[in-house]
Amino acid sequence: MRGKVHTNGLENFWSLLKRSIKGTYVSVEPFHLFRYLDEQAYRFNKRRGTDRTRFVDALRAILGKRLTYAHLTAAPATT
Repeated sequence: MRGKVHTNGLENFWSLLKRSIKGTYVSVEPFHLFRYLDEQAYRFNKRRGTDRTRFVDALRAILGKRLTYAHLTAAPATT
């Protein structure tokens, strides 16, 4: 654990999450809620960085990865 942890930090995170859902996304499917939470957690954890550093991080995450049309349009596996 680094630094002191307070409930204000958690309240700040939830406030930012609610604002982004109401202002940016408007409607959120419950099935995809974990994706919105992941995005906001990343933004919150990198809030002291610049847009440039976040963009470079995103590029590093996708370099060397390939998504083909066949894979993108493949039917989901049934069990």
